[in-house]
Amino acid sequence: MEKEVLEKYYLKEFLYLDCAYEIIFNIVDINFDKKTINVAVTKCGGISLREYDLHQDENDNWYFNYGITQDEIQINEFETIKD
Repeated sequence: MEKEVLEKYYLKEFLYLDCAYEIIFNIVDINFDKKTINVAVTKCGGISLREYDLHQDENDNWYFNYGITQDEIQINEFETIKD
């Protein structure tokens, strides 16, 4: 992965609310050549590392699908969390 791509996305966070849980995604690695993303998923106090396939929408925005309903999690909606 190119250094500037990693610096742009590394550990950015996204808060997702499903019906019962608050889920936090943190980007660990992203590979646009392989079209994959590795994220740390925090749910119910547990943390797991997951790899998802990346897709592009009609506006060329990158996203991955999550959960049973395959909700689109847009990469450009991740934020840098500040202290």
